[in-house]
Amino acid sequence: MPVSDEVISSVLRSVVPRIASHRQKLLHNDERRHPPFVLALTGLQGSGKSTWASKIYQALKKEYNFKVIALSLDDLYLDHQGLVRTRESNPNNPLLRTRGQPGTHDDKLARSFFESLASGQGDILVPAFDKSKFDGEGDRVPRDQWECVGGESLVDVVVFEGWCVGFQPLPGDDLEKKWKAAKQARSVEKPENAEEDYSTTTLGGHALENLKRINANLQRYCETYMGPQHLDFLVHIDTNDLKNVYRWRIQQEHALWNAKGEGMTDAAVVAFVQGYMPSYELYLDQLREGFFRDCAGTDKAQLRILMEEDRSVVEIKEIDNGR
Repeated sequence: MPVSDEVISSVLRSVVPRIASHRQKLLHNDERRHPPFVLALTGLQGSGKSTWASKIYQALKKEYNFKVIALSLDDLYLDHQGLVRTRESNPNNPLLRTRGQPGTHDDKLARSFFESLASGQGDILVPAFDKSKFDGEGDRVPRDQWECVGGESLVDVVVFEGWCVGFQPLPGDDLEKKWKAAKQARSVEKPENAEEDYSTTTLGGHALENLKRINANLQRYCETYMGPQHLDFLVHIDTNDLKNVYRWRIQQEHALWNAKGEGMTDAAVVAFVQGYMPSYELYLDQLREGFFRDCAGTDKAQLRILMEEDRSVVEIKEIDNGR
């Protein structure tokens, strides 16, 4: 079920007043450029977050006349050589075998992009990544082909979407506790059928040290550009049944088969999703509790959008930021 304009409008009713207030404060300042309002969007694989982000971007630009930049976390991946080096230097960590998990993005590139938004020094170049290069391993688009946003006027909003935006690192003891619980659950969990193991306790299949590496990478991301201190509003697309991630991605792949006559098998999709599932298991609970829970006294806010298996929206709820 495609996201409706009515639902997008409902989200924007929460976001736009905050953007307008942020913009008004900047306009009263004498300096030419200041940090724009960072509207982050995170969602489970297959939930349609890219479509959500695109619709929000278009509405902010065309209906509200804001100057908007769109950026996906995917556009911050390491270049192909960097991805290969990461894989080869972590041969025993399957979570870093392909792009996706924290540790496969370019921290320096992310930092330079977000700093450029407020520096006032020249144009803003928006990074881009081409997933089709190197037989699907992907590579960064050459810099001279990046979108260039003129630096002569204020950028109002950055729409920043990504599958693990909003995740925050866990203390070591909490991570180990979750790992042990998943390991125990995995020993008794049964797949739904012989072909499709829609496991939501994948942590138990990974070495604890490998999970700690991902956790440390995520901490670095949050300190650099992805933590609550760097974002102003978060839209979180969620579901009460994590098995829907498998169902949604398989549906997407079936649509690709129908459109192009090629794509992954159902078994390959399940294996693909299981590469991301550990992070959902580790970090979704605290995201649901509130990304901005330690930001009392600010106007930062989070919307949790709850979807059913058919992707219909059943709830839109603002999460208290601790005020």
